[in-house]
Amino acid sequence: MRIYSHFYTAFSDGNSTSAFGLTRFYLGHEHTLSKRFSVLGTIDVGDPGAGNLDMTAFVKYAYVHYHTRKFAAFFGMIPTIQFKVQEDFWGNRYLEKSYQDAYDFNSSADLGISVSYKMTDFLSADIIIQNGEGYKKLDSDSVFRTGFGMTAKPVTHLTTRVYYDFSSKGSTLSSLAFFAGYQTDRFRVAGEYNSQANYDFQKGHDLYGPSVYGAVRVAGKTELFARYDKLMSNSVSGTDWNISNDGELFMIGVDYSPVKGIRFSPNIRGWNPAQSGEPFSTSVYLNCEIKL
Repeated sequence: MRIYSHFYTAFSDGNSTSAFGLTRFYLGHEHTLSKRFSVLGTIDVGDPGAGNLDMTAFVKYAYVHYHTRKFAAFFGMIPTIQFKVQEDFWGNRYLEKSYQDAYDFNSSADLGISVSYKMTDFLSADIIIQNGEGYKKLDSDSVFRTGFGMTAKPVTHLTTRVYYDFSSKGSTLSSLAFFAGYQTDRFRVAGEYNSQANYDFQKGHDLYGPSVYGAVRVAGKTELFARYDKLMSNSVSGTDWNISNDGELFMIGVDYSPVKGIRFSPNIRGWNPAQSGEPFSTSVYLNCEIKL
C-alpha cells in the first residue's frame, strides 16, 4: 500500500488559495511463484484527469515477471522504461512526477512487453513494445509504441542513459531522452534533456526541455533537495500552440522520514509561465507518503 497526500497554499498575483489533497492511493500484491517467476497486481486510485469525478480507480500494474541474473522480462500491464532511471534518481515521486511523466511525454504504465539484458557490469539495454495509450486507456488497435534504451555506468557512482521511442498514426510521434546522474551515500545530482516530435500525433508540434535535480543528506533521516524544469515548445505557422503550458518549475525543500514507511516534506515551488503577462506563482506544500 502507498498513499500520497498533501496540504498547500498557493500565491499568485496577490491572491492565495489553500487545500488538502489526496493525490494517489496504491493497493497491490506481489507473489513469488518460483525462483524465476513472480506476478504483481496494483490498483491506483487517483485523479482521472477528465470529467467531474474527483477520484477514479484504475489497474496500474498487472503483470508476470521473469528474471535471471542478467535477463528480465515483463508482460501485461507493465511499468514502462522511458523514465524509470530518472524517477529513481529524483527519488521524490510523492512530491512530483519526473519530467517526462509530469509533462505527458509518456505514461508510467501501459499494456505491453519489455525485456532487459545486462551485457556487462556497466552496460545494459532494454526494449519495450507497448499499447501507447497508458494505463487509463485500454484501446485495442494495431498502433504500438516501441522504445529502446541503453544504460551505462562507466565509472563508480555515475549512471548515464539514452532512450528513443516512436509510434506512427498518420504522423510519427517520437521521443528522445538523455540522462546523467552521480550518486553516493551522501548526495545525488542528475540532469536530463527530453524532446518529443509530433506530440499527440500532431504534425510539427514539438516539446523539449531540461530537468536538473539533486539532494544531499544532512542527517540520517533528513535530506535537502532542489529541482529545476523548463518546458518549451515550437511555433507552428506563427502560433505558439503550447504556450499556456510552457514554463519553468522551481522546487526546494526538506525530505524527512521519522520511521520506516513514512516521509514528510515541507517544500516551496515556483512556476514561471512562458506566456507573456501571466504572473509568477508560488506554492508552499506539506507532502506525506505512507508506504507499507
